[in-house]
Amino acid sequence: MLGTLLIPLIAAAIFALKLPRPLACGLNVAASLATFIAALLLVAAPPPPGALLFVDGLNGFFLVLGSFVGFTTSLFSGRYIAHEHATGRIGEGALRLYHAMFQLMLFGMNLSLLANNIGLMWVALELATLIAVVMVGLYRTPAAIEAAWKYFILGSVGIALALFGTILIYMAARGVMGDDSDAMLWTALITAAPKFDAAMLNLAFVFLLLGYGTKVGLVPLHAWLPDAHGEGPTPITAVLSGLLLNVALHALLRFKMILAANPAAIPPGVLMIALGLASVIFAAFMLYRRPDLKRLFGYSSVEHMGLIVFAFGIAGPAANFAALLQTAMHSLGKSAIFFAVGPICQAMGTQRIDRMGGLTASSPFLGWSLVAGVVAIVGMPPFGVFMSEFLIITATFARQPALAVLLGLGLLAAFAALLLRLNAVAFGAPQGEITPVPVARTPLVLHLLLVLAAGLYLPPALAAWLHEIAVRVG
Repeated sequence: MLGTLLIPLIAAAIFALKLPRPLACGLNVAASLATFIAALLLVAAPPPPGALLFVDGLNGFFLVLGSFVGFTTSLFSGRYIAHEHATGRIGEGALRLYHAMFQLMLFGMNLSLLANNIGLMWVALELATLIAVVMVGLYRTPAAIEAAWKYFILGSVGIALALFGTILIYMAARGVMGDDSDAMLWTALITAAPKFDAAMLNLAFVFLLLGYGTKVGLVPLHAWLPDAHGEGPTPITAVLSGLLLNVALHALLRFKMILAANPAAIPPGVLMIALGLASVIFAAFMLYRRPDLKRLFGYSSVEHMGLIVFAFGIAGPAANFAALLQTAMHSLGKSAIFFAVGPICQAMGTQRIDRMGGLTASSPFLGWSLVAGVVAIVGMPPFGVFMSEFLIITATFARQPALAVLLGLGLLAAFAALLLRLNAVAFGAPQGEITPVPVARTPLVLHLLLVLAAGLYLPPALAAWLHEIAVRVG
């Protein structure tokens, strides 16, 4: 278990040294790969729960998914950051800071996922958030600094609300479990949850949903997310969409399970459905007015995270299974899009959509990769997002037909907006000059193939694992 934590921590310490750039990039990839392998071994043979750390199906799913995206992002990062350094956008000091912060962020996210203590989980997520703030402002431009400050301020509001909710959960646990330190342990809380004071749990979940919902990117505290995507280095936007949003979602699901275990508490799904549906509809219409390519996909992340939270709010094995699949497909598909968008913006020298066009002709690999990524993320068959969204709508129709109609309209609006923007960027007459840039093709193609494979065939062992987790989430 310690391998998934010590490897990135040790790598971050090594990056404090003045390593040559090629060596630093190689070490970043090697450390991320070692962390991914350690995560696989940990999930394959989980140790008994401890006072600080533990592994079960839920955090094992997020750990494997996150460490894989961390590894592929490190592959993409090498060439992308090398170009940024060569063009003077990132200096030597910022380059060392980047690699060290990348590994520290992986450490913070892994620690938050593996924490058995709900206080430690909060601290680790706050650590990852603060590191992400530094990374978003790495370019030190006025827009990047503004985006970093917005992320810091809204993230601080969210984490303060989450802290207050965590304290209320502890107070509810003390009424049953006394002053025992087990009152902070997830494994003990979920067992004793049916005896907790329901009113205290209800109040706590409101703060937890708003607090961790800020980190997930849910409306109305979502404003940091498009700015962070637009101004931060592209590898960090991939990590935000593919990892950090999921870590906050994991924390929210843990507390949702505690509330659901208490028969006298309000159903947590009602609040999750409301915020999730609002996020889907709001983000879908905001997509029509985004002139910046990276911010566009930032709003797409708001939409998809809203859809995932909505599905977990519907609850039940079918909806939870679909939500888990959607989480994986969004992480893989959205990071693949950023693996294409990053070099596109470097090659065009701009992020503005109206200054791009005809990419499939002027830069065929990047243009068609972007087409494939957008077609996948909007839920077109045969990609895996189509399967997960179909399952979510089906599960919603079975329980709340009216909500399924609203959800479907929101998804259709987002579908039309993204295809409209894709048409402007990928097709038509080429605009502007294309500067040759290095492109890491392996992580981009690998992610797209995985999303395609999930739509064509889901291995029975993987489906059974997801179903087991879905049943446990409740």
